[in-house]
Amino acid sequence: MKVTPEELQLLARFVHDKSGIVLDSTKAYLVESRLLPLAREKNLTSFGDLYQQAVRNPALANGIIDAISTNETSFFRDQKPFELLKFKIVPDVLDALSRAGAGGRSMSIWSAACSTGQEVYTIAVTLHELLGSAIAQYRIKITGTDIADTAIVQASRGVYSQFEIGRGFPPGLLKKYFLPDGSGWRVRDELRAMTFFKKINLMEPFANLGKFDIIFCRNVAIYFSLANRKSLFERLAAQLNPHGALIIGSTESLFGVTDRFVRREYHNSVFYSLK
Repeated sequence: MKVTPEELQLLARFVHDKSGIVLDSTKAYLVESRLLPLAREKNLTSFGDLYQQAVRNPALANGIIDAISTNETSFFRDQKPFELLKFKIVPDVLDALSRAGAGGRSMSIWSAACSTGQEVYTIAVTLHELLGSAIAQYRIKITGTDIADTAIVQASRGVYSQFEIGRGFPPGLLKKYFLPDGSGWRVRDELRAMTFFKKINLMEPFANLGKFDIIFCRNVAIYFSLANRKSLFERLAAQLNPHGALIIGSTESLFGVTDRFVRREYHNSVFYSLK
């Protein structure tokens, strides 16, 4: 079943309105590969029928967004952001919090577009490796959000296949932070206790999440229009504490997007702080 140009236009507008993701005329292959299983599951004979039903069926609309969302992730993905977190950002944030007084032992981190949770648990492992037994002295909350229902369900469960574990998780740390679970692995309770997962559409208001000391928003804004990127990062700026840090994807830049942040460098890695 092939998607026609007219169907692609309808679905592209639908996906953009629901999620901010831009699908141009070159993305027919992506629409076909991601949405064909959904259409077959519903016994539909065209992508136009899929669109028409999704307009009337919120569950099907969510299914389309789930399928289109990339959800490509792995533990310690790109590595450098977590070295930056360990050796620069967390020490600086903890120092700023300590100087602030009473709240100096509370730290809040947000992983926006966290997919199936690997980034969240990588952050948790990084903090444990940095702070060791002293981590018990801190109140640390890591919030993971994503637009896809299925991703949030898996992230909340914290259970991963051997294949998923093999994509980036250091073998020497596996039994320290995971327990065997059938043919896969389950995150230990001390990591899960630090985390909270919630479905969030980044194109909608998220001020009720509260303020954060560190925000990860990697490799999601690249799928948005410039106007939506500007809106997203300016709203992220409003959620970041004055001493906080924003980490975006290694191929991303805020140049020409927003002037709310200052670009910082540390050992060939880049992060952003508020002006």
